[in-house]
Amino acid sequence: MPTLRDVVAVLDDLYDPAWADDWDAVGTVAGDPAAKVTRVLLAVDPVSAVVDEAVAWGADLLVTHHPLWLKGVTSVAATSPKGRVVHTLITNGVALHTCHTNADSPRLGVSESMAFALGLTDVRPLEPDTDDAQPDRGSGRIGVLETPMTLTAFSEHVARSLPSHHSAVRVAGDPGRTVRTVALCGGSGDFLLGTAQAQGADVYVTSDLRHHPVSEHLEQPDPCAVVDVPHWSAEWTWLPVAAAALLERLSGVEVRVSMTVTDPWTAFVPGTV
Repeated sequence: MPTLRDVVAVLDDLYDPAWADDWDAVGTVAGDPAAKVTRVLLAVDPVSAVVDEAVAWGADLLVTHHPLWLKGVTSVAATSPKGRVVHTLITNGVALHTCHTNADSPRLGVSESMAFALGLTDVRPLEPDTDDAQPDRGSGRIGVLETPMTLTAFSEHVARSLPSHHSAVRVAGDPGRTVRTVALCGGSGDFLLGTAQAQGADVYVTSDLRHHPVSEHLEQPDPCAVVDVPHWSAEWTWLPVAAAALLERLSGVEVRVSMTVTDPWTAFVPGTV
């Protein structure tokens, strides 16, 4: 039976902490390295509902994409929501480990998982990391659809391919435009919009797009279309891929992907034109 130390070693091999951005906080947040691990739950957010799910299932380890904290704290008292999370984890013997920006760029990472979920082929990094010995590591991904489709049909395909949520998929571009080459970035990716355009993408899919970057992009000659999806649903696509990678490398461990929707938006109201 593996220990927490063993599972973390596998995660670190897949998603090296050295690949994390300087501002990020990745790694083990709570847990005894020598503790036995038989059940691992994977989720996007370390929020109360997910922690309660881990406890109810009897998980020994919760692996999340988003960190519990990004800044230092002086108290973990249960008087705050995050403090309660820590107390619930420790009281019930559940460890917490985070793979955030170190899981964004590599093979079997967030963006590559999203590309697989959308059915893309010939997938490669949108912006390769030229300082890395791994040619398949880099920001975002770009690939092609086996069958071209209109932007309207592609947008519907995206909505069907991602997990259900209560938010909205937003689209900018000519609905009848033919889409074959798709660029994407899991999570907040407006920093790659210009790269997607330069790489000849027909559409760029990401999350948390702001008004001005998209508006300015659309003023260019022949801009690629843009599809904005909920942050949680885009990054959730990594969970099954990471789960399969853990099961392949560890024996005696059950791995489950959380289906708890932690997208903060609970509804949307269509506008009128």
